[in-house]
Amino acid sequence: MAPAADAPVVLEARGITKRFPGVVANADVDLTLHEGEIVSLLGENGAGKSTLMNIVYGLYQPDAGELRVRGEPVRFTSSADAIAAGIGMVHQHFQLVPVLTVAENVVLGQEPRRGPFLDRTRARREVAELSRRYGLAVDPDAIVGDLSVGAQQRVELVKALYRDADILILDEPTAVLTPGEVSEFFEVVRSLVAQGKSVVFITHKLKEVLAVADTVTVLRGGRVVGSADPRQASEAGLATMMVGRDVSFEVDKQAPTPGRPVLVVAGLVVADDRGVVTVDGVDLVARGGEIFGIAGVEGNGQRELVEALAGMRPVVSGAVSIGGQEVGGMSPRRVEALGVGHIPEDRGKHGLVGPFPVTDNLVLNRYQRAPFSVRGVMRRDALAAHASEQVKAYDIRTPSVDTACGSLSGGNQQKVVVARELSDEVRLLLVAQPTRGLDVGSIEFIHSQIVHRRDAGAAVLLVSAELDEILSLSDRIGVLYRGRLVAVMDRADATRDELGLLMAGGGVGLREGGT
Repeated sequence: MAPAADAPVVLEARGITKRFPGVVANADVDLTLHEGEIVSLLGENGAGKSTLMNIVYGLYQPDAGELRVRGEPVRFTSSADAIAAGIGMVHQHFQLVPVLTVAENVVLGQEPRRGPFLDRTRARREVAELSRRYGLAVDPDAIVGDLSVGAQQRVELVKALYRDADILILDEPTAVLTPGEVSEFFEVVRSLVAQGKSVVFITHKLKEVLAVADTVTVLRGGRVVGSADPRQASEAGLATMMVGRDVSFEVDKQAPTPGRPVLVVAGLVVADDRGVVTVDGVDLVARGGEIFGIAGVEGNGQRELVEALAGMRPVVSGAVSIGGQEVGGMSPRRVEALGVGHIPEDRGKHGLVGPFPVTDNLVLNRYQRAPFSVRGVMRRDALAAHASEQVKAYDIRTPSVDTACGSLSGGNQQKVVVARELSDEVRLLLVAQPTRGLDVGSIEFIHSQIVHRRDAGAAVLLVSAELDEILSLSDRIGVLYRGRLVAVMDRADATRDELGLLMAGGGVGLREGGT
C-alpha cells in the first residue's frame, strides 16, 4: 500500500558524494523516503547501494551533500548518532549473540536496569510487548542460537524497534529465508509501514521489489539513473535500468546427457566445528554432464557437506570418491589436483586473502604452476596478464588488478572467486551460493559458465538457498534438511511449492527417486 499523498518526508539524501581511493562510490545521489513508504534500492555490484546506506546509518561520512531526517539537517559520525535519530539497520549477516536469550540480545547495550543489575523482568516484558504490537513472533526466553534463521531476523527487527527506530534499512533481508518465511517477512514489513514505519529495502531479487516496494530507485556506477513505480514496471525493465543493457532471465540449457558417476557419496557423516553432526548419512551420485542441485535453508549442513567434499573438513564416517578414487583424508590441494573446482560459501574465510591483490587471488590454487611460476619463481608479468583477462571477462569492478581484494564490494569479491574456479577445466565443480550478492547481469554470466562446464562433461554439485537458481540450473534436485538428504527428484518433477515445503521440514520422505 503506497503512502498517503501528503505523507511527510522522513529521510532525504541530497547530492551525496563519497570517494574512496581510485573510485567514486556515490556521485551526487538523491534519495527521498516518506512516512509509511517502502523504497527499494536496486543496483549492480559496486553501484553504491551499501555505501549510501552506510552513510545514512552513520558508518561513513559523505564528502559532499546533505542528509535530512524529518526536515532537519544531520551529520552522523557513528551509528549511535543514526540510532538516536530513529534509524535502524538490519544487516544481511545478523548481529546477534547465539548463546544469549532473545530478550538479552534485544536490549544489549541499552539494558533496563534495577540498580547495577539487568532488570530481566522488564526486558522480557518490553520485548514481548514489541513482539505483540508489530506481529513479530519471538519468545523472549528462547536462546537465539536455537532459533530458525527467520526467527533470528525477527529478533533483529525487534532490536531496531526497541531502539525506537522509525526508519528501517533492510539489507538483503530475504537472502537466507525459505519461500514461506519470505511471505511471512513481507507481511511483517507491510504491518510495520501500516503503523507508520518507513523502510529502505536493499535487494537484488526483482520479483521481491515488484511484490513489496512502493517506489524503486536504481543506482548505476554510483549515480541514480532513475526511479520507477513497481505497479508499472517489469523485471526486464528494472534489470535494464540496473545494468544498462537487456538481460536474459532464461538459462540457455540443453537437455542433459549424463555420463559416468564422477562424485559418489555413501553414508557420509560430518560434524561442525563444535563436534555436532550436521551431515547425517548422506548418499548421492553426481554424474558427468549433469548439475545436481541441493536446495535447503542455510544451516542445514550444506557448508559442512561441501567442505568435506573439498577436503577442508574431516569425515566422521562414510565414503567419498571422485572419478573412482577415494578422497578420504586428502588435503584440499590433493582434491583440487583430481580436477575439482570449489566455489566456497564463505568467500571471505575460504575463497580469498583480503590483503592480497586481485592478481594473486585469481591464482591462489595454481600460482605454483606454469605459466605463473617457473622453477619456483613467480612471474609477475604472467600473473598481471591473466588478471587483466579475468577482470575483463567477469566484469570485476576494481580500480586496478593490484587493488587489495578486501577493499572490493562483496559482489566483486565473489566474482574474483568465481573467475578463478571457472577459468580452469575441471571434472567436478563444487559450487556453494555462487551468485549471492551479485547483480542480474553477473548472475546471467555465471549461470552460463556453470552450464558450459556441465556441457563440457563436468559434474556440478550446486548448493543454493535460491530456489530460482536451483530450478533454473539443476538437472536433478535434492533437498537437505537437518543434515539429511530428505528427497531427490528429477528437475522435471520438481515444483516450487514442494521444494519449499521440504526445505521447511514438511513432507519429509515424500520423494525418494531421481537417482
